[in-house]
Amino acid sequence: MGQREDLAGLSGAEVVAMLGLVPLPEEGGMWREVWRDEQSTAIYFLIRPGDFSAMHRLDGPELRHHYAGAAVQMLLLGPDGLVERPVLGDDLEAGERPCVVVPAHTWMGASTQSSHDKGTVGYRTLSSTCGVRPPTPQHPVGDTRQSCRRHDAS
Repeated sequence: MGQREDLAGLSGAEVVAMLGLVPLPEEGGMWREVWRDEQSTAIYFLIRPGDFSAMHRLDGPELRHHYAGAAVQMLLLGPDGLVERPVLGDDLEAGERPCVVVPAHTWMGASTQSSHDKGTVGYRTLSSTCGVRPPTPQHPVGDTRQSCRRHDAS
């Protein structure tokens, strides 16, 4: 099963413009909130080749969804010491998953995954749905090296 490089032939820059995405301070990537109520929020999130999402955590659970592009390597550091490295993508046979659940209070980070071998080198279009609304886009961002050492995940 092949991965889509883009959405309907659009470039990453076109997706950014059409969805009105802006840089996400401290965390990295491009984003825009698309829905919010008293209990939850949903965003679009785009990572370009070489980008990353810095280690951060939320007070509630989060669902990360993959829409298009190459896979995204995630690192999840649970409050109980559990370390997980799920891959968000659409190649199910390779173990990728189109949706990854991030439990509350879990440190989470993500980076683009090299995909030259699959012929996919473009952007990654994702979204996130949070069960507990983050107060602002500036949620706690951690030191990646320190978090990995604490969880023995380097």
